[in-house]
Amino acid sequence: MILFKDALIYDGTGSEPFKGDVLVDNDKIIKVEENIQPEAEWEVVDLKGLSLSSGFIDAHSHNDWFAIKKEPQKYFEPFIRQGITSFVAGNCGLSAVGFESDTKHTDKIGGGLFSFHETTGTYPSVSEFFSAIDGNTPCNIAVLAGHCTARASVAGYENRTLTDEELKKMLEIMEKALKEGACGLSLGLMYEPGIYAGIDELKEVARLCEKYDRPMTVHPRACSAVSMTYPLLGRPHLLRALDELVEIASGTKMKLHYSHAIFVGRRSFRCKDELVEILHGLRDKGVDIGFDIYSELLGVSVITVVLPAWYQALSPAKKRHWFNKLKLGALIRATILLLGFGWDDIQIAYIGKGYEQYEGKSVSQIAKEMGKSCLDAYLDLCEMSDFKGRVNMGPYSTPEIVSELSKDDRCLYMTDAWVEDHGVQNPAIYDCFPKFLKFSLCGTGDTMPNTIRKMTGGVADRFSIKDRGYIKPGCYADLTVFDEAKLRNGQPDQQASFGIEKVYINGVKVLDGETLDTEAIKTSGRAMR
Repeated sequence: MILFKDALIYDGTGSEPFKGDVLVDNDKIIKVEENIQPEAEWEVVDLKGLSLSSGFIDAHSHNDWFAIKKEPQKYFEPFIRQGITSFVAGNCGLSAVGFESDTKHTDKIGGGLFSFHETTGTYPSVSEFFSAIDGNTPCNIAVLAGHCTARASVAGYENRTLTDEELKKMLEIMEKALKEGACGLSLGLMYEPGIYAGIDELKEVARLCEKYDRPMTVHPRACSAVSMTYPLLGRPHLLRALDELVEIASGTKMKLHYSHAIFVGRRSFRCKDELVEILHGLRDKGVDIGFDIYSELLGVSVITVVLPAWYQALSPAKKRHWFNKLKLGALIRATILLLGFGWDDIQIAYIGKGYEQYEGKSVSQIAKEMGKSCLDAYLDLCEMSDFKGRVNMGPYSTPEIVSELSKDDRCLYMTDAWVEDHGVQNPAIYDCFPKFLKFSLCGTGDTMPNTIRKMTGGVADRFSIKDRGYIKPGCYADLTVFDEAKLRNGQPDQQASFGIEKVYINGVKVLDGETLDTEAIKTSGRAMR
């Protein structure tokens, strides 16, 4: 038994905090009361002056790929230091599960961002995946089954409509995942092969989510006013991508979840008001709409993210053809002008071994060093990385937009980050959640009860994660202890967390101050079916 005494408790419901005690037996909370008298054999943890909440749940993650690593601990350490104990993984269509065991396209699963390198194996089904990670990974994992993964399994990266047989097989794979405990389905319409899917195909995926009452999370085709997805002129592309989601969801009662409400490029910021209006309009039509945000102003993506689908589908020889390069150059120059986002804003995070000299530099800096145009330098970088490189890009938002969206009652909080083996890291791995808490305490974020809910109980409810996200009897003892004074006065963006004092996962203490229990986190995490 562990008794947590004299804490300021945020229970995950959004209610005001209260002073009280929490009693834990093994991996479960068994009692929450104002004053619990300890017994001699109990461990007592004095939390006077500190706050206690359920362990934070990252609402948008890709850590399913890292939960199956042979040595997963380093990939979870910085998140645990943020107070995160659980993840909703498999986002953006790019899940590590949900494919045919005999597919010829295993190398296509992961969209160029993730792979099965140095994993304990490949786990085509959700059941196999959960069996592999349960008690064998640091944090708790719920998983979405990815549309990109299932589509790649049956048809690779072919830019075409699926045959009737292929569509049937893809949907069977995704339905099987839902039956085996996936917490929803995810779309990645900016990544191969999701970019090749038409409305009719996506409506079939939506019907599955409605049938099983699970969310469909969507990385839309465009997150900017201008992209390579639609014709340049006319309605902002970010809003056209939303129009597509309205078409897919209209007339349903489905749970639709818009992934990372971001606005890539300065001229995209003006789309914020209409995005909110569209999302709220869907709610008024009966669609159970939600969205998520991170506290960062930049993001990470594949190096090919600014390349149009038609160019990505070309053979290597045709990519280098002068006419296609001319056409691509004209499109990109127009995009930069219309977007307010240029080569200065694309930082190379990783190209590959032997190319470390490019890491941390913008494309424009590298072009000067090469003595080439920015477009030619960029295409060279793509080829050097075999079109699989990684970039950090910004701006994706502003402090004012993050502040406003964080207060929306349909908003959840997330990191959308993972630890890379090489290159420049995404800053969200270090202090994304503490920053949300700091914003709240300093008056620019939502209230503290609501902020805590959006990273605990609200996420658990949204993704049907049972007995997590709340401090109440019967829930698992995922607990995060934090110091509100240290959060308020902490200095963000220092590649370190701040304000988090202790973390327990399933009743096991894994973090105490700065000390991480590296043995305990080998087995502390569970599968969340």
